[in-house]
Amino acid sequence: MTRSRAQDLNVCGVTAAIAVIDGKWKTILLWLLESHPYRPGELRRRLPGLTEKVLTQTLREMEADGLVHREVHDVRPLKTVYSLTAFGRELSEALAPLSDWGHRRLDRLAESQRVS
Repeated sequence: MTRSRAQDLNVCGVTAAIAVIDGKWKTILLWLLESHPYRPGELRRRLPGLTEKVLTQTLREMEADGLVHREVHDVRPLKTVYSLTAFGRELSEALAPLSDWGHRRLDRLAESQRVS
């Protein structure tokens, strides 16, 4: 799904929501930021395989979509902290039942592989 879909007003609500969380890292970043704010370096250490470039791009998209707040502290060196906005927390809460369903699906897959 392209970024332009996140701005399209002529889509159903599910498509509008998926457009905002589409991508490899957005849901895991939402999940991590639920617990507390993080600095970018902390997020990269928690997510091996996530490059600095992709992290920056993803966080900027999430900020543009109103999901995360970026706070820059005027100290040397500059300190940037990302946290969920109220809108981001609302999305995270809305995704909780979908996450539960996903875990049940994984349990079923594991069970079927054990039986085979």
